[in-house]
Parts: sequence; C-alpha cells; structure tokens
Amino acid sequence: MPSFLLKEPHYIDTIFEISLANLNKDFSQKEISELYNEASVLKRFVDKNEIVAKWLEIYIKFAKKSYQNRESHFSKKMKDFLNKNDDGVKIIWGDCLKALKEMPSESVHCMVTSPPYYNAREYSCWTNLREYLNDMRLVIREAYRVLDNHRVFVWNVGDIFDNDNLFTKSVWGKRRIPLAAYFIKIFEEEGWTFVDDFIWDKGEVQSERHKNGGKSYPFYQYPMNCYEHILIFHKHRNDPIHYPCPVCGCLNVNGNAYSEIGLKSWECKNQNCFKRSKSNRGKRFSLKTIITQGRQNNNELINEDLIKKWRRDIVRINPVIKINSKGENTLGHSAPFPIDIPQMAVNFFSYKGEIVLDPFGGSMASVIAAKQNGRIGVGIELNKNMFSKSIYKNITEKLDFLDKLKISELEI
Repeated sequence: MPSFLLKEPHYIDTIFEISLANLNKDFSQKEISELYNEASVLKRFVDKNEIVAKWLEIYIKFAKKSYQNRESHFSKKMKDFLNKNDDGVKIIWGDCLKALKEMPSESVHCMVTSPPYYNAREYSCWTNLREYLNDMRLVIREAYRVLDNHRVFVWNVGDIFDNDNLFTKSVWGKRRIPLAAYFIKIFEEEGWTFVDDFIWDKGEVQSERHKNGGKSYPFYQYPMNCYEHILIFHKHRNDPIHYPCPVCGCLNVNGNAYSEIGLKSWECKNQNCFKRSKSNRGKRFSLKTIITQGRQNNNELINEDLIKKWRRDIVRINPVIKINSKGENTLGHSAPFPIDIPQMAVNFFSYKGEIVLDPFGGSMASVIAAKQNGRIGVGIELNKNMFSKSIYKNITEKLDFLDKLKISELEI
C-alpha cells in the first residue's frame, strides 16, 4: 500500500484506498502521487458530501490536464492567452484554423459561430463549393479537438443561391445550395453528434425576386429564403478512464453502457456507497451527468423568458439592422448575426466563468454575449485591417455597463 495511505485516516484516504486499483489503470505512480497531494487540501473539511463535491472538481481537472499533456500539441503563448486572468474579452487576430491548432486539446467549454457563407461576401470567396467545404471541414475537425468533452457547438448557417462552380461557371449554374445539409454530414463524419436544428425565422422578406418578373405560370414559382439554421452538435469523445461516483467519490466503478456514441456510463461498485438502490445497485452515471448535474444551483439558473423564447425549434428573430437611413453601415461589418443566438448558446450550454469561443468572430456578438453572461468570450477574426475599428466600437458600446474594459488581443 502506498505510504500516503498510512497517514491519519480521513475520508479522502478512504477514497484513494478503495480507488487504487482503477487509479493504477489510468495514471502513473507519479500522477497518482500528484493527485493525492492536490486532494490533500480536502483534509480540512469534515462533511463527506462537501469532500466528494470538491474531490470531483479536483479529479476532473486533473484528468483533463493528464489528457492534454499526452495528446495536445499547443502553443504556450496561446495557452497562456486563453488562461490569462483578464477582463474576459479576448480577440485573436489571424486565421482561425491556425489559431485552433495552437490551442490545447479540450480547453474551450462552448463554441458558437456563423461561418463565412460560400462566396456570399467579397472577403470570403472560394474557387468552388468543394474547396469551401473542405476548408470548413478542417476547421470543424480541429474544433472537435479543442472543445471540451461532452460539450456543444452551435453552428448558424443559411442555405444560399449561388453557383457551386463544379460543373459550369455560367449564370445557368446558379442553384439553391443546401449548406446546412452539407454541414450536418461533415460534422457527423468528423465525430460530432447532431442533436437539434433550430429554424431562425427572419420574418417577412422585402425582396420580390421570387416573382420572376411577374411570370405567374407553373415552374416559375419559388419561395424567398426567409430562414436560417441554428445547428446543435454534441462532442462525445470516448474517454476510457474511470470517473468517481458522484455520491461517494470512489473510483470502484465498472463500465455500464453507452447512452450515445462515445458517451460511456459507469456504475458504482462500492458496497459502502452512501446511496444504493433497493436491489443493491450502485449509482449509475457518466462524465456528462457529473458536468450537467453537478452545478445545478441558483447561480446558474437560466432566465425564464429566454427558455420560453427558445422552447420551440422555430424561433422568430429579426435580422440585424446594419444600414441606417443614410445608407451607412453602422456596425462596419457586412454579415453580423444577431446576439440572440450566442445569448442562447452561452446560457444553454456553458457555466459562468467558462470559455466561449467563436472561431469566426465577425462583429464579436458571441464575445459580447459571453461577457454579458459572466463567461469568458474569445473571438477569432482574420481581417483585422478591415474590421478592427468596428469591432472595438461594437464591443465598447454593447458592454458600456462596465466602467473600465480592457480587450486582450493576440496576433498569430
């Protein structure tokens, strides 16, 4: 028996004694000693429920650090920037794929973005649709590595009418391109689980292009596009290491089942666990249930009006009005998306103090929403020369409730 278990008995010692067999399967002796040293601070507590709750936090952080040390290829500069104790408004200037590759694995807790639509803006053009989707696939693949396990990516995209340039460059090659359908397929191929598709109803459209010059005949009638997709994807990396029972804190657990692809559950086998069923079955749980149930307190309650607004999968949100009566772009960005979307994402899929990342920062609506809701907002933007002035203006105006705000920046 390791010498650290011979010290004065305490419940944390009991946890380690019962858990030692599975700890040895998952960690080196050096790591186990480090974990015990970190957990030793719990010896000042006497309430077992409090000890277990804090032990879960310590263990999960330690397991994550161990995974990152084994798997991650990251830039120390980027890691320090993400973890820097600042005002929680961070901008990374540069290519998002490069930025993601420099981030530690599973270092971000929530992602929300609206990617550049295929050839919809002068600053986001590709030779053809295949090239565009390949570039987006690389971002989606790297995002999977960077997002924390059992967390959520909210992806807002609309279908477009354009030429895919795969067969002809003629005007006759223009067609409805179902970007959302393509992205669902790409996400699933890259390991993500498709969960939901909110339809963003933009309301009544002003254009009359659908009338085809007044040709009221069959085969000339098409609807105007008045909606976009808000796609919800989960990440479930199959994590083989054991996790502590959320009741007794011990790692005397056996694999139980997979409730989703990559989502492993466990069953507590500690006969002295504080809670067992009438048939003497132990607590059944997963890392996801620990994450989702472990912080259910008044501090994390979601506003009832927000829940009501998003209770249906068709949500009416007015588009961002960026052009004023003088024809001026007041936001300085040609494709801002409404802050309602990241407001939903950060409240529904993250906790306060966690990192929310927008790989295609744009007007930084996601960063603003994160800060407004007590999270750390990180946005990546390629076109600093084009958008920096408007971004600074947008952030300072939307976060004017803060007396002093320092925007942290990193150029890559």
